[in-house]
Amino acid sequence: MRTSRSVVIGVDSSTQSTKAVAVDAGTGELLAVARAPHTVTGTGGARESDPEEWWTALVTAVRAAVRDAGVPPASVTGIAVAGQQHGLVTLGADGRPLRPALLWNDTRSAPQAAALAESLGGPESWLERTGSVPVASMTAAKWQWLREHEPAHAAATTGVRLPHDYLTERLTGHAVTDPGDASGTCWYGGGGGTGGADVTGCVDVTAGADGTAGADGSTGAQESPGANETPGVDETTDGNRALDGYPAPDTNRELDASRAPGDAQAPDASQAPGNAYDPTILNLLGLDEALLPTVAPTGATRVGTLTAAAAEALGLPRTVAVAAGTGDNMAAAVGLGLGGAGLLDHPVVSLGTSGTVFAATRTRSDRPGLAGFAGTDGTYLPLGCTLNCTLAVDRFATLLGLDREDVALGGADGVVVLPYLDGERTPDLPHAAGLVTGLRHTTDPRAILGAAYEGAAFTVLRALDELLAACGLDPTDSAVRDRPLRLIGGGARGRAWTDTVRRLSGRPLVVPAAEELVALGAAALAAGAVTGEDPVALATAWGTGEGEALPPLARDTETWDRIAGVLTAASPALLR
Repeated sequence: MRTSRSVVIGVDSSTQSTKAVAVDAGTGELLAVARAPHTVTGTGGARESDPEEWWTALVTAVRAAVRDAGVPPASVTGIAVAGQQHGLVTLGADGRPLRPALLWNDTRSAPQAAALAESLGGPESWLERTGSVPVASMTAAKWQWLREHEPAHAAATTGVRLPHDYLTERLTGHAVTDPGDASGTCWYGGGGGTGGADVTGCVDVTAGADGTAGADGSTGAQESPGANETPGVDETTDGNRALDGYPAPDTNRELDASRAPGDAQAPDASQAPGNAYDPTILNLLGLDEALLPTVAPTGATRVGTLTAAAAEALGLPRTVAVAAGTGDNMAAAVGLGLGGAGLLDHPVVSLGTSGTVFAATRTRSDRPGLAGFAGTDGTYLPLGCTLNCTLAVDRFATLLGLDREDVALGGADGVVVLPYLDGERTPDLPHAAGLVTGLRHTTDPRAILGAAYEGAAFTVLRALDELLAACGLDPTDSAVRDRPLRLIGGGARGRAWTDTVRRLSGRPLVVPAAEELVALGAAALAAGAVTGEDPVALATAWGTGEGEALPPLARDTETWDRIAGVLTAASPALLR
Protein backbone atom coordinates (compact mmCIF):
# COMPACT_ATOMS: atom_id res chain seq x y z
CA MET A 1 0.00 0.00 0.00
CA ARG A 2 1.27 3.47 -0.86
CA THR A 3 2.40 5.83 1.83
CA SER A 4 -0.19 8.26 3.08
CA ARG A 5 -0.89 11.33 0.98
CA SER A 6 -3.79 13.73 0.47
CA VAL A 7 -6.12 12.02 -1.98
CA VAL A 8 -9.31 13.49 -3.42
CA ILE A 9 -12.14 11.63 -5.14
CA GLY A 10 -13.92 13.00 -8.22
CA VAL A 11 -17.19 11.35 -9.23
CA ASP A 12 -18.77 11.56 -12.69
CA SER A 13 -22.36 10.32 -12.46
CA SER A 14 -23.33 10.25 -16.13
CA THR A 15 -26.28 8.87 -18.06
CA GLN A 16 -24.88 5.38 -18.53
CA SER A 17 -22.49 4.89 -15.61
CA THR A 18 -20.60 6.31 -12.65
CA LYS A 19 -16.86 6.88 -12.86
CA ALA A 20 -14.77 7.66 -9.79
CA VAL A 21 -11.15 8.83 -9.89
CA ALA A 22 -8.67 8.93 -7.04
CA VAL A 23 -6.22 11.81 -7.51
CA ASP A 24 -3.19 12.98 -5.55
CA ALA A 25 -4.34 16.45 -4.45
CA GLY A 26 -0.82 17.82 -4.46
CA THR A 27 0.40 16.67 -7.86
CA GLY A 28 -2.73 15.77 -9.81
CA GLU A 29 -1.44 12.23 -10.36
CA LEU A 30 -4.30 9.95 -11.38
CA LEU A 31 -4.04 7.01 -9.00
CA ALA A 32 -7.06 4.96 -10.07
CA VAL A 33 -10.28 4.97 -12.09
CA ALA A 34 -13.28 2.77 -11.32
CA ARG A 35 -16.69 2.39 -12.94
CA ALA A 36 -20.17 1.05 -12.21
CA PRO A 37 -23.09 0.94 -14.67
CA HIS A 38 -26.52 2.60 -14.60
CA THR A 39 -29.77 1.40 -16.14
CA VAL A 40 -31.79 3.70 -18.40
CA THR A 41 -35.36 2.68 -19.20
CA GLY A 42 -38.16 4.04 -21.35
CA THR A 43 -39.64 4.02 -24.83
CA GLY A 44 -41.46 6.56 -26.96
CA GLY A 45 -39.40 9.51 -25.77
CA ALA A 46 -39.23 8.43 -22.12
CA ARG A 47 -35.79 8.15 -20.51
CA GLU A 48 -35.67 7.37 -16.79
CA SER A 49 -33.29 6.02 -14.15
CA ASP A 50 -33.62 5.08 -10.50
CA PRO A 51 -31.61 7.56 -8.37
CA GLU A 52 -31.01 4.83 -5.80
CA GLU A 53 -29.03 3.02 -8.49
CA TRP A 54 -26.85 6.11 -8.91
CA TRP A 55 -26.03 5.98 -5.21
CA THR A 56 -25.26 2.26 -5.35
CA ALA A 57 -23.01 2.86 -8.37
CA LEU A 58 -21.25 5.75 -6.61
CA VAL A 59 -20.52 3.59 -3.58
CA THR A 60 -19.23 0.76 -5.76
CA ALA A 61 -17.02 3.00 -7.89
CA VAL A 62 -15.58 5.02 -4.99
CA ARG A 63 -14.73 1.92 -2.98
CA ALA A 64 -13.05 0.37 -6.02
CA ALA A 65 -11.10 3.55 -6.81
CA VAL A 66 -9.71 3.81 -3.28
CA ARG A 67 -8.83 0.11 -3.28
CA ASP A 68 -7.16 0.25 -6.69
CA ALA A 69 -5.24 3.40 -5.78
CA GLY A 70 -3.55 1.43 -3.01
CA VAL A 71 -3.98 4.21 -0.47
CA PRO A 72 -5.39 3.94 3.06
CA PRO A 73 -8.94 5.31 3.39
CA ALA A 74 -7.64 7.80 5.95
CA SER A 75 -5.65 9.54 3.19
CA VAL A 76 -8.86 10.58 1.40
CA THR A 77 -9.52 14.21 2.32
CA GLY A 78 -12.20 15.37 -0.12
CA ILE A 79 -14.88 14.28 -2.58
CA ALA A 80 -17.09 16.02 -5.14
CA VAL A 81 -19.80 14.83 -7.51
CA ALA A 82 -20.39 16.03 -11.07
CA GLY A 83 -23.63 14.75 -12.56
CA GLN A 84 -25.63 14.62 -15.75
CA GLN A 85 -27.51 17.88 -16.03
CA HIS A 86 -31.22 18.71 -16.00
CA GLY A 87 -32.59 15.45 -14.58
CA LEU A 88 -35.60 15.79 -12.28
CA VAL A 89 -35.39 13.93 -8.97
CA THR A 90 -38.49 14.24 -6.78
CA LEU A 91 -38.27 13.29 -3.11
CA GLY A 92 -41.11 12.23 -0.84
CA ALA A 93 -41.65 12.83 2.86
CA ASP A 94 -39.26 9.97 3.69
CA GLY A 95 -36.50 11.56 1.62
CA ARG A 96 -36.57 8.77 -0.94
CA PRO A 97 -37.27 9.29 -4.63
CA LEU A 98 -41.00 9.14 -5.37
CA ARG A 99 -40.42 7.78 -8.86
CA PRO A 100 -37.55 7.23 -11.30
CA ALA A 101 -35.75 10.42 -12.33
CA LEU A 102 -36.71 12.06 -15.61
CA LEU A 103 -33.41 12.34 -17.51
CA TRP A 104 -32.13 15.17 -19.67
CA ASN A 105 -32.85 13.24 -22.87
CA ASP A 106 -36.47 12.46 -21.97
CA THR A 107 -38.38 14.34 -24.69
CA ARG A 108 -41.94 13.82 -23.40
CA SER A 109 -41.77 17.31 -21.94
CA ALA A 110 -41.49 18.99 -25.37
CA PRO A 111 -45.09 20.35 -25.33
CA GLN A 112 -44.58 21.77 -21.85
CA ALA A 113 -41.29 23.38 -22.94
CA ALA A 114 -42.95 25.00 -25.94
CA ALA A 115 -45.77 26.38 -23.79
CA LEU A 116 -43.33 27.72 -21.20
CA ALA A 117 -41.20 29.38 -23.87
CA GLU A 118 -44.21 31.40 -25.02
CA SER A 119 -45.12 32.50 -21.51
CA LEU A 120 -43.67 35.39 -19.48
CA GLY A 121 -43.35 37.52 -22.60
CA GLY A 122 -41.77 34.89 -24.83
CA PRO A 123 -38.25 33.59 -25.48
CA GLU A 124 -36.52 36.96 -25.09
CA SER A 125 -37.84 37.27 -21.55
CA TRP A 126 -36.53 33.79 -20.68
CA LEU A 127 -33.12 34.68 -22.10
CA GLU A 128 -33.02 37.82 -19.98
CA ARG A 129 -34.13 35.99 -16.84
CA THR A 130 -32.22 32.70 -17.07
CA GLY A 131 -29.93 32.84 -20.09
CA SER A 132 -31.84 29.98 -21.76
CA VAL A 133 -35.13 29.35 -23.54
CA PRO A 134 -37.00 26.28 -22.24
CA VAL A 135 -36.59 23.12 -24.31
CA ALA A 136 -37.59 19.55 -23.49
CA SER A 137 -34.30 18.80 -21.72
CA MET A 138 -34.62 21.60 -19.16
CA THR A 139 -35.73 20.71 -15.65
CA ALA A 140 -38.55 23.27 -15.62
CA ALA A 141 -40.23 21.53 -18.54
CA LYS A 142 -39.91 18.16 -16.82
CA TRP A 143 -41.48 19.49 -13.62
CA GLN A 144 -44.35 20.91 -15.68
CA TRP A 145 -44.78 17.54 -17.40
CA LEU A 146 -44.95 15.84 -13.99
CA ARG A 147 -47.58 18.29 -12.79
CA GLU A 148 -49.74 17.62 -15.83
CA HIS A 149 -49.28 13.85 -16.19
CA GLU A 150 -48.61 12.71 -12.62
CA PRO A 151 -50.24 15.32 -10.39
CA ALA A 152 -50.30 13.00 -7.38
CA HIS A 153 -46.51 12.64 -7.52
CA ALA A 154 -46.06 16.39 -7.94
CA ALA A 155 -48.33 17.08 -4.97
CA ALA A 156 -46.46 14.56 -2.80
CA THR A 157 -43.04 16.03 -3.61
CA THR A 158 -41.20 17.49 -0.63
CA GLY A 159 -37.85 18.04 -2.35
CA VAL A 160 -36.72 18.70 -5.93
CA ARG A 161 -33.13 17.86 -6.82
CA LEU A 162 -30.84 17.58 -9.80
CA PRO A 163 -28.89 14.31 -10.09
CA HIS A 164 -25.69 15.69 -8.57
CA ASP A 165 -27.67 17.47 -5.82
CA TYR A 166 -29.27 14.17 -4.84
CA LEU A 167 -25.91 12.43 -4.52
CA THR A 168 -24.31 15.31 -2.62
CA GLU A 169 -27.23 15.19 -0.20
CA ARG A 170 -26.71 11.46 0.26
CA LEU A 171 -23.08 12.21 1.12
CA THR A 172 -23.65 15.10 3.53
CA GLY A 173 -27.31 15.24 4.52
CA HIS A 174 -27.46 18.81 3.14
CA ALA A 175 -29.66 19.96 0.26
CA VAL A 176 -27.14 22.00 -1.76
CA THR A 177 -26.47 22.75 -5.41
CA ASP A 178 -24.12 25.12 -7.29
CA PRO A 179 -24.70 27.94 -9.80
CA GLY A 180 -23.54 25.84 -12.76
CA ASP A 181 -25.97 22.95 -12.44
CA ALA A 182 -28.74 25.23 -11.13
CA SER A 183 -28.45 27.34 -14.29
CA GLY A 184 -29.68 24.34 -16.31
CA THR A 185 -33.07 24.27 -14.62
CA CYS A 186 -34.63 27.35 -16.27
CA TRP A 187 -35.77 28.55 -12.86
CA TYR A 188 -32.42 30.01 -11.78
CA GLY A 189 -30.79 33.24 -12.98
CA GLY A 190 -27.80 32.98 -15.28
CA GLY A 191 -25.21 33.92 -12.66
CA GLY A 192 -21.54 33.99 -13.53
CA GLY A 193 -19.42 36.73 -14.97
CA THR A 194 -16.63 37.33 -12.46
CA GLY A 195 -14.43 34.27 -12.57
CA GLY A 196 -11.21 34.07 -10.66
CA ALA A 197 -12.15 36.70 -8.07
CA ASP A 198 -12.61 34.91 -4.74
CA VAL A 199 -14.59 32.18 -6.46
CA THR A 200 -13.52 29.13 -4.51
CA GLY A 201 -15.94 29.80 -1.70
CA CYS A 202 -14.28 26.96 0.17
CA VAL A 203 -16.14 27.37 3.42
CA ASP A 204 -18.36 24.88 5.15
CA VAL A 205 -21.82 26.24 4.36
CA THR A 206 -23.65 24.34 7.06
CA ALA A 207 -20.98 22.89 9.37
CA GLY A 208 -20.43 19.22 8.84
CA ALA A 209 -20.54 16.12 10.93
CA ASP A 210 -17.07 16.83 12.34
CA GLY A 211 -18.56 18.92 15.12
CA THR A 212 -17.66 22.41 13.91
CA ALA A 213 -20.18 25.03 14.90
CA GLY A 214 -23.12 25.84 12.70
CA ALA A 215 -24.76 29.16 12.07
CA ASP A 216 -26.74 28.85 15.29
CA GLY A 217 -23.69 27.89 17.35
CA SER A 218 -24.69 24.23 17.58
CA THR A 219 -22.11 21.50 17.17
CA GLY A 220 -23.98 19.14 14.91
CA ALA A 221 -23.82 16.30 17.38
CA GLN A 222 -27.12 14.85 16.25
CA GLU A 223 -26.74 11.18 15.34
CA SER A 224 -26.92 10.48 11.61
CA PRO A 225 -29.62 8.14 10.32
CA GLY A 226 -29.17 4.43 9.93
CA ALA A 227 -28.89 2.34 6.81
CA ASN A 228 -32.62 2.34 6.16
CA GLU A 229 -32.98 6.09 6.40
CA THR A 230 -31.97 8.84 4.00
CA PRO A 231 -29.20 10.95 5.56
CA GLY A 232 -30.47 14.30 6.74
CA VAL A 233 -34.18 13.81 6.01
CA ASP A 234 -36.80 13.96 8.74
CA GLU A 235 -39.96 12.05 7.91
CA THR A 236 -42.06 14.70 9.64
CA THR A 237 -40.85 17.61 7.52
CA ASP A 238 -39.95 18.40 3.96
CA GLY A 239 -36.68 17.62 2.19
CA ASN A 240 -35.23 21.07 2.92
CA ARG A 241 -35.47 20.95 6.71
CA ALA A 242 -32.75 21.81 9.19
CA LEU A 243 -30.02 19.29 8.42
CA ASP A 244 -27.74 17.58 10.93
CA GLY A 245 -28.98 19.89 13.66
CA TYR A 246 -28.58 23.16 11.74
CA PRO A 247 -31.17 25.69 10.61
CA ALA A 248 -32.92 25.11 7.31
CA PRO A 249 -31.06 26.99 4.56
CA ASP A 250 -32.66 30.07 3.06
CA THR A 251 -33.22 29.13 -0.57
CA ASN A 252 -33.94 32.72 -1.56
CA ARG A 253 -30.24 33.39 -1.94
CA GLU A 254 -26.86 31.84 -2.40
CA LEU A 255 -24.54 31.50 0.55
CA ASP A 256 -21.95 34.17 1.24
CA ALA A 257 -18.55 32.83 0.16
CA SER A 258 -16.73 35.34 2.32
CA ARG A 259 -18.15 34.33 5.69
CA ALA A 260 -16.25 32.06 8.01
CA PRO A 261 -17.72 28.75 9.20
CA GLY A 262 -20.16 29.41 11.99
CA ASP A 263 -20.81 33.05 11.04
CA ALA A 264 -24.42 34.05 10.58
CA GLN A 265 -25.55 34.28 6.98
CA ALA A 266 -25.23 37.85 5.79
CA PRO A 267 -28.64 39.10 4.67
CA ASP A 268 -29.15 39.72 0.97
CA ALA A 269 -25.69 38.35 0.16
CA SER A 270 -26.61 37.43 -3.39
CA GLN A 271 -29.81 39.17 -4.24
CA ALA A 272 -28.46 40.64 -7.46
CA PRO A 273 -30.62 39.72 -10.46
CA GLY A 274 -29.45 36.63 -12.27
CA ASN A 275 -27.95 34.98 -9.22
CA ALA A 276 -30.91 33.37 -7.47
CA TYR A 277 -34.04 31.35 -8.05
CA ASP A 278 -36.55 33.38 -10.05
CA PRO A 279 -39.75 33.75 -7.99
CA THR A 280 -41.85 34.66 -11.03
CA ILE A 281 -40.85 31.48 -12.82
CA LEU A 282 -41.35 29.38 -9.70
CA ASN A 283 -44.84 30.85 -9.35
CA LEU A 284 -45.57 29.99 -12.98
CA LEU A 285 -44.45 26.41 -12.31
CA GLY A 286 -46.34 26.10 -9.04
CA LEU A 287 -43.02 25.19 -7.42
CA ASP A 288 -42.41 26.13 -3.80
CA GLU A 289 -38.89 27.49 -3.36
CA ALA A 290 -38.66 25.64 -0.05
CA LEU A 291 -38.45 22.40 -2.05
CA LEU A 292 -35.21 23.48 -3.75
CA PRO A 293 -31.62 23.14 -2.51
CA THR A 294 -29.54 26.05 -1.32
CA VAL A 295 -27.20 27.43 -4.01
CA ALA A 296 -23.59 27.39 -2.82
CA PRO A 297 -21.29 30.11 -4.21
CA THR A 298 -19.26 27.70 -6.36
CA GLY A 299 -18.87 24.00 -7.01
CA ALA A 300 -15.73 24.03 -4.83
CA THR A 301 -17.58 25.34 -1.78
CA ARG A 302 -17.14 23.00 1.19
CA VAL A 303 -20.70 22.04 2.12
CA GLY A 304 -19.96 19.61 4.92
CA THR A 305 -18.40 16.25 5.65
CA LEU A 306 -19.66 12.70 5.25
CA THR A 307 -22.57 11.55 7.35
CA ALA A 308 -22.05 8.43 9.43
CA ALA A 309 -24.15 6.41 7.00
CA ALA A 310 -22.26 7.69 3.94
CA ALA A 311 -18.88 7.16 5.60
CA GLU A 312 -19.81 3.59 6.45
CA ALA A 313 -21.10 2.90 2.93
CA LEU A 314 -17.94 4.30 1.32
CA GLY A 315 -15.47 2.94 3.86
CA LEU A 316 -14.07 6.45 4.41
CA PRO A 317 -13.59 8.70 7.46
CA ARG A 318 -16.39 11.07 8.41
CA THR A 319 -13.87 13.92 8.20
CA VAL A 320 -13.78 13.78 4.38
CA ALA A 321 -14.73 17.23 3.06
CA VAL A 322 -17.53 17.32 0.50
CA ALA A 323 -17.65 20.04 -2.16
CA ALA A 324 -20.92 21.34 -3.58
CA GLY A 325 -20.10 19.72 -6.93
CA THR A 326 -21.66 20.69 -10.25
CA GLY A 327 -23.02 19.51 -13.60
CA ASP A 328 -20.96 17.37 -15.92
CA ASN A 329 -20.29 20.08 -18.52
CA MET A 330 -19.14 22.52 -15.85
CA ALA A 331 -16.83 19.91 -14.35
CA ALA A 332 -15.38 19.12 -17.78
CA ALA A 333 -14.60 22.83 -18.20
CA VAL A 334 -12.74 22.80 -14.86
CA GLY A 335 -10.84 19.66 -15.87
CA LEU A 336 -9.77 21.38 -19.08
CA GLY A 337 -8.54 24.44 -17.19
CA LEU A 338 -11.31 26.65 -18.58
CA GLY A 339 -12.44 29.51 -16.35
CA GLY A 340 -11.49 32.78 -14.72
CA ALA A 341 -8.16 31.41 -13.50
CA GLY A 342 -7.45 29.63 -16.79
CA LEU A 343 -8.52 29.71 -20.44
CA LEU A 344 -11.36 32.01 -21.49
CA ASP A 345 -13.17 31.98 -24.86
CA HIS A 346 -11.54 28.71 -25.97
CA PRO A 347 -14.18 26.42 -27.53
CA VAL A 348 -14.66 22.77 -26.60
CA VAL A 349 -16.43 20.05 -28.56
CA SER A 350 -17.56 17.09 -26.48
CA LEU A 351 -18.59 13.85 -28.18
CA GLY A 352 -20.54 11.56 -25.87
CA THR A 353 -24.11 10.30 -25.63
CA SER A 354 -24.89 13.94 -26.34
CA GLY A 355 -22.73 16.29 -28.38
CA THR A 356 -21.87 19.70 -26.96
CA VAL A 357 -19.92 22.83 -27.75
CA PHE A 358 -19.06 25.20 -24.91
CA ALA A 359 -16.57 27.76 -23.67
CA ALA A 360 -15.88 29.63 -20.45
CA THR A 361 -16.37 33.36 -20.91
CA ARG A 362 -17.17 36.56 -19.06
CA THR A 363 -19.81 37.47 -21.64
CA ARG A 364 -23.35 36.41 -20.83
CA SER A 365 -25.04 34.67 -23.77
CA ASP A 366 -28.21 36.08 -25.29
CA ARG A 367 -28.47 33.52 -28.09
CA PRO A 368 -31.70 31.49 -28.24
CA GLY A 369 -29.89 28.54 -29.83
CA LEU A 370 -27.55 28.18 -26.84
CA ALA A 371 -28.05 27.33 -23.20
CA GLY A 372 -26.79 30.30 -21.20
CA PHE A 373 -25.31 28.30 -18.35
CA ALA A 374 -23.20 29.61 -15.51
CA GLY A 375 -19.80 28.12 -14.93
CA THR A 376 -19.10 26.63 -11.52
CA ASP A 377 -16.26 29.11 -10.81
CA GLY A 378 -18.13 32.38 -11.39
CA THR A 379 -17.79 32.65 -15.18
CA TYR A 380 -20.44 31.93 -17.81
CA LEU A 381 -20.52 28.70 -19.80
CA PRO A 382 -22.69 29.12 -22.92
CA LEU A 383 -23.36 25.72 -24.44
CA GLY A 384 -24.93 24.19 -27.51
CA CYS A 385 -26.13 20.62 -27.05
CA THR A 386 -27.42 17.87 -29.31
CA LEU A 387 -29.19 14.70 -28.19
CA ASN A 388 -27.74 12.37 -30.82
CA CYS A 389 -24.02 11.78 -30.95
CA THR A 390 -21.91 8.67 -30.28
CA LEU A 391 -24.82 6.44 -29.19
CA ALA A 392 -26.79 7.25 -32.34
CA VAL A 393 -23.82 6.58 -34.62
CA ASP A 394 -23.09 3.31 -32.82
CA ARG A 395 -26.70 2.31 -33.45
CA PHE A 396 -26.18 2.85 -37.19
CA ALA A 397 -23.02 0.72 -37.03
CA THR A 398 -25.03 -2.06 -35.36
CA LEU A 399 -27.85 -1.84 -37.91
CA LEU A 400 -25.31 -2.05 -40.74
CA GLY A 401 -23.33 -4.87 -39.11
CA LEU A 402 -20.15 -2.81 -39.10
CA ASP A 403 -17.48 -1.96 -36.58
CA ARG A 404 -17.69 1.72 -35.66
CA GLU A 405 -14.31 2.36 -37.33
CA ASP A 406 -15.16 0.44 -40.52
CA VAL A 407 -16.33 3.57 -42.25
CA ALA A 408 -16.01 5.45 -45.54
CA LEU A 409 -15.71 9.17 -44.91
CA GLY A 410 -15.84 12.09 -47.29
CA GLY A 411 -19.42 12.10 -48.54
CA ALA A 412 -18.38 10.82 -51.98
CA ASP A 413 -21.55 8.70 -52.35
CA GLY A 414 -23.84 11.66 -51.72
CA VAL A 415 -25.56 9.95 -48.77
CA VAL A 416 -26.89 12.20 -46.01
CA VAL A 417 -27.91 10.92 -42.58
CA LEU A 418 -29.60 13.01 -39.92
CA PRO A 419 -29.24 10.59 -36.98
CA TYR A 420 -31.98 12.11 -34.82
CA LEU A 421 -33.01 8.81 -33.24
CA ASP A 422 -34.10 10.40 -29.94
CA GLY A 423 -35.61 13.57 -31.34
CA GLU A 424 -33.25 16.54 -31.27
CA ARG A 425 -32.52 19.46 -28.99
CA THR A 426 -30.35 21.57 -31.30
CA PRO A 427 -32.04 22.19 -33.68
CA ASP A 428 -35.19 22.07 -31.56
CA LEU A 429 -36.90 19.05 -33.14
CA PRO A 430 -38.06 16.97 -30.15
CA HIS A 431 -40.32 14.69 -32.20
CA ALA A 432 -37.87 14.04 -35.04
CA ALA A 433 -36.77 10.59 -36.16
CA GLY A 434 -33.64 9.61 -38.06
CA LEU A 435 -33.50 10.40 -41.77
CA VAL A 436 -31.40 8.75 -44.50
CA THR A 437 -31.39 10.06 -48.06
CA GLY A 438 -29.29 9.63 -51.20
CA LEU A 439 -29.23 5.80 -51.23
CA ARG A 440 -28.60 3.91 -54.49
CA HIS A 441 -28.09 0.25 -55.44
CA THR A 442 -24.36 0.86 -55.44
CA THR A 443 -24.20 2.60 -52.03
CA ASP A 444 -21.49 1.16 -49.80
CA PRO A 445 -22.80 0.46 -46.25
CA ARG A 446 -19.60 2.05 -44.95
CA ALA A 447 -20.62 5.28 -46.70
CA ILE A 448 -23.94 5.22 -44.81
CA LEU A 449 -22.06 4.89 -41.53
CA GLY A 450 -19.73 7.69 -42.63
CA ALA A 451 -22.75 9.86 -43.34
CA ALA A 452 -24.07 9.13 -39.83
CA TYR A 453 -20.79 10.43 -38.40
CA GLU A 454 -21.02 13.50 -40.61
CA GLY A 455 -24.65 14.20 -39.72
CA ALA A 456 -23.94 13.96 -35.99
CA ALA A 457 -20.76 16.08 -36.21
CA PHE A 458 -22.48 18.68 -38.40
CA THR A 459 -25.28 19.01 -35.87
CA VAL A 460 -22.80 19.71 -33.07
CA LEU A 461 -20.53 21.99 -35.08
CA ARG A 462 -23.30 24.17 -36.53
CA ALA A 463 -23.64 25.68 -33.05
CA LEU A 464 -19.93 26.58 -32.96
CA ASP A 465 -20.15 29.96 -34.74
CA GLU A 466 -23.07 30.94 -32.54
CA LEU A 467 -21.04 29.95 -29.47
CA LEU A 468 -18.08 32.07 -30.56
CA ALA A 469 -20.38 35.04 -31.20
CA ALA A 470 -21.86 34.53 -27.74
CA CYS A 471 -18.33 34.92 -26.37
CA GLY A 472 -18.07 38.28 -28.16
CA LEU A 473 -15.80 36.89 -30.89
CA ASP A 474 -16.02 37.18 -34.68
CA PRO A 475 -16.13 33.60 -36.04
CA THR A 476 -14.72 34.78 -39.38
CA ASP A 477 -11.64 36.38 -37.80
CA SER A 478 -8.59 34.31 -38.76
CA ALA A 479 -7.21 34.59 -35.22
CA VAL A 480 -10.45 33.10 -33.91
CA ARG A 481 -10.55 30.39 -36.59
CA ASP A 482 -6.99 29.41 -35.74
CA ARG A 483 -7.88 28.92 -32.08
CA PRO A 484 -7.92 25.13 -31.57
CA LEU A 485 -10.99 23.17 -30.66
CA ARG A 486 -10.53 20.97 -27.62
CA LEU A 487 -12.08 17.63 -28.51
CA ILE A 488 -13.20 15.53 -25.55
CA GLY A 489 -15.58 12.70 -24.71
CA GLY A 490 -15.63 9.08 -25.79
CA GLY A 491 -15.77 10.04 -29.46
CA ALA A 492 -12.47 11.90 -29.21
CA ARG A 493 -10.74 8.51 -28.88
CA GLY A 494 -12.01 7.32 -32.26
CA ARG A 495 -10.26 8.00 -35.56
CA ALA A 496 -13.51 8.33 -37.49
CA TRP A 497 -14.87 10.97 -35.10
CA THR A 498 -11.61 12.93 -35.02
CA ASP A 499 -11.23 12.92 -38.81
CA THR A 500 -14.84 13.96 -39.30
CA VAL A 501 -14.60 16.91 -36.91
CA ARG A 502 -11.32 18.07 -38.45
CA ARG A 503 -12.75 17.88 -41.97
CA LEU A 504 -16.08 19.56 -41.28
CA SER A 505 -14.68 22.27 -38.98
CA GLY A 506 -11.44 23.08 -40.79
CA ARG A 507 -9.89 23.89 -37.43
CA PRO A 508 -6.89 22.63 -35.48
CA LEU A 509 -7.70 20.29 -32.60
CA VAL A 510 -6.28 19.54 -29.18
CA VAL A 511 -7.20 16.10 -27.90
CA PRO A 512 -6.47 16.00 -24.16
CA ALA A 513 -4.66 12.88 -23.00
CA ALA A 514 -6.88 12.57 -19.92
CA GLU A 515 -10.02 10.57 -20.62
CA GLU A 516 -12.08 11.24 -17.50
CA LEU A 517 -12.19 15.02 -17.61
CA VAL A 518 -15.55 15.31 -15.84
CA ALA A 519 -14.34 13.19 -12.93
CA LEU A 520 -10.99 15.00 -12.88
CA GLY A 521 -12.79 18.34 -12.82
CA ALA A 522 -14.82 17.05 -9.89
CA ALA A 523 -11.58 16.01 -8.20
CA ALA A 524 -10.28 19.58 -8.64
CA LEU A 525 -13.47 20.85 -6.97
CA ALA A 526 -12.86 18.44 -4.10
CA ALA A 527 -9.27 19.64 -3.79
CA GLY A 528 -10.52 23.22 -3.78
CA ALA A 529 -12.87 22.39 -0.92
CA VAL A 530 -9.95 20.91 1.02
CA THR A 531 -7.28 23.53 0.29
CA GLY A 532 -9.20 26.72 -0.51
CA GLU A 533 -7.44 27.00 -3.88
CA ASP A 534 -9.18 27.85 -7.15
CA PRO A 535 -10.16 24.55 -8.82
CA VAL A 536 -9.43 25.84 -12.34
CA ALA A 537 -5.94 26.88 -11.25
CA LEU A 538 -5.47 23.46 -9.64
CA ALA A 539 -6.54 21.60 -12.78
CA THR A 540 -4.26 23.79 -14.87
CA ALA A 541 -1.33 22.98 -12.59
CA TRP A 542 -2.22 19.30 -12.76
CA GLY A 543 -2.10 19.48 -16.59
CA THR A 544 -5.33 17.54 -17.05
CA GLY A 545 -6.27 19.54 -20.17
CA GLU A 546 -3.01 18.94 -22.04
CA GLY A 547 -2.86 16.62 -25.04
CA GLU A 548 -2.10 15.97 -28.68
CA ALA A 549 -2.29 18.91 -31.11
CA LEU A 550 -3.66 18.08 -34.59
CA PRO A 551 -3.28 20.54 -37.50
CA PRO A 552 -6.36 21.65 -39.44
CA LEU A 553 -7.60 19.94 -42.58
CA ALA A 554 -9.14 21.75 -45.52
CA ARG A 555 -12.80 22.31 -44.69
CA ASP A 556 -15.19 20.05 -46.61
CA THR A 557 -17.77 22.70 -47.51
CA GLU A 558 -19.41 20.45 -50.12
CA THR A 559 -20.45 17.87 -47.54
CA TRP A 560 -21.40 20.59 -45.06
CA ASP A 561 -23.64 22.35 -47.56
CA ARG A 562 -25.27 19.08 -48.64
CA ILE A 563 -26.21 18.19 -45.05
CA ALA A 564 -27.43 21.74 -44.39
CA GLY A 565 -29.62 21.59 -47.49
CA VAL A 566 -31.22 18.32 -46.44
CA LEU A 567 -31.87 19.61 -42.91
CA THR A 568 -33.53 22.76 -44.28
CA ALA A 569 -35.67 20.85 -46.76
CA ALA A 570 -36.69 18.10 -44.35
CA SER A 571 -37.45 20.15 -41.24
CA PRO A 572 -40.96 21.34 -42.17
CA ALA A 573 -42.31 18.02 -43.41
CA LEU A 574 -40.24 15.11 -42.14
CA LEU A 575 -38.60 16.08 -38.87
CA ARG A 576 -41.28 17.84 -36.79
